[in-house]
Order: sequence, then structure tokens, then C-alpha cells
Amino acid sequence: MIVKYIFLSMRPEQWIKNFFVFTALLFSKNLLNLSKDIDALVGFIIFCMITGCSYIINDLVDLEKDKLHPTKSQRPIASGRLNKTTAIKITTIICLVSLSFAFYINSFFGIIVLTYFLLNIGYSIYLKNIVIIDVVTIASGFVLRVLGGAVIISVTSSQWLVLCTILLSLFLGFSKRRHELILLEDNATGHRKVLEHYSPYFLDQMISVVTASTLICYALYTMSKDTIEKLGTSKLIYTIPFVLYGIFRYLYLVHQKEKGGSPTEVVFTDKPMIINISLWVIASVMFIYIVH
Repeated sequence: MIVKYIFLSMRPEQWIKNFFVFTALLFSKNLLNLSKDIDALVGFIIFCMITGCSYIINDLVDLEKDKLHPTKSQRPIASGRLNKTTAIKITTIICLVSLSFAFYINSFFGIIVLTYFLLNIGYSIYLKNIVIIDVVTIASGFVLRVLGGAVIISVTSSQWLVLCTILLSLFLGFSKRRHELILLEDNATGHRKVLEHYSPYFLDQMISVVTASTLICYALYTMSKDTIEKLGTSKLIYTIPFVLYGIFRYLYLVHQKEKGGSPTEVVFTDKPMIINISLWVIASVMFIYIVH
């Protein structure tokens, strides 16, 4: 049972965020390179382990606050099903093994993974209480995933893709804050202190800014001379409609369906979003690897 509760506390459903590790693999035309596929997969697993450890530490730090949350109170640690001491011991072992393996593979990759872990610890302890910085910290985690994915397969990460990652993760982060604010209402600040500094109007303003910026940045990336020369195709511009629909669909879910608290849940449960993401991946692969 302990293994089960540790696994659940590591929130495997959230590991889909670590697919950002494969970004460099896809957009460096190395998807068909088996050796680099294996390297990227190893990097993905390491990030999943470190991410899981970070979630457990976050649950330990937020234990009392999570007990007030309608859904987080059901987590193994918050509900008392997983002993705190046991969680700390097992998390320490998993973390040390994962970090050691990361440094063994590639010292620079190890530094990125360690930075990612420390960033998450900083977020759990302090950074999550600083308005705007809390979401920027989350966005930085996504960027480190992209950079880590590039380093482990020995390629240079596109500056455009890094910028797109920052903007997209800010969009998701501010949408998550809006969802929490609306869902918890009067108990919002009791669950997350930083929410007292946010308001639906303020968050809507920032969401509007990063939404427009994300779309423009991705469009410029697809039309960039460097992108066309590197990938050997100018057809990535035809993937823009999928990005447009994806963002608009997410905004619809946030504003009309009061979702957005968990981007992972949206990706796994919203059929239009699943279809759209699948089509974007298929189109991207087709234009990069098949139809030039």
C-alpha cells in the first residue's frame, strides 16, 4: 500500500507536462534517430521522478492548507493515508538516485535537472506566495524541461521554441490561478495566500496579453528564416490553426465551463482538445519529416 500511495502522491497524471522534454527531439529533425529517442526517453523518466518528488515535498509543505481544499484533501498525505516520515524517506532516496543518474549521463543535463528541482522547492516554500513570480516560476519549470530535452540529445534549443514555451506556460499558469480564485471563492486565500493579490479582472488582463503573445510568437517561429533553413520546410505555418483553436478552446473551458485548474485534466478529458493536439502533432511531423 505504501508504494501505491507514494506513486499516487507523485501524481503520475501530471507527468504529461514532461512531454515538453521531447520538444527539441521533434523540432530538431531527430525523431527518427533511435539513439536520440532513447536519450530523450531517459530524460523524460528522470524529469518524471524529480517532478514526482517535488509534488510530494509540496504536499508536505502545504499539508494544512490542502486539508481545506475540496479535492486536494483526498491526496494520500493530506488524508493521512501516507505517513509523513515514510514519504520523506522514500522521496529522498528517489531524488538522490535520479539526480545522480542525471549527472552521470551529462553534467550539464544534471545541472538543469538540479536547478529544476531547486526551483520547485523554492516554489513550494516561498516563491508561490509572491504575486506574478509564482506563475513565472511555473513557466521557468517548463523552459527547463525544454532545455533539458535539448541538452540530453546534444542539440541547440531554438530560442523561438523557448519563448513559445514561456508564453504558453504563463497562459496556463494564469488560467489556473483564475480557476482557483473562482472555485474556492471566500476560501481562496486560505488555500493559497497569493490569491489575495489576484482578481478575475487582473488575471483576465494578463491572460489576454500572453494569449496574443503566444499566438504571434508561434506564427513568427513558423515563418522565421532560421526555422525554414533548419527544418527545410516553410509549411509549419499551416499548423497555426491548430494552435489558435487549442488556445481558444482552453479559454472557452476556463470562462464558460469553469475549468482550467488542471491543464492535464483538460488534455485527458476534453475530446476536442485531444483531437486538436493529435492533429497538431501529426501535421508537425508530416511537414518536418515527410512533406517539405
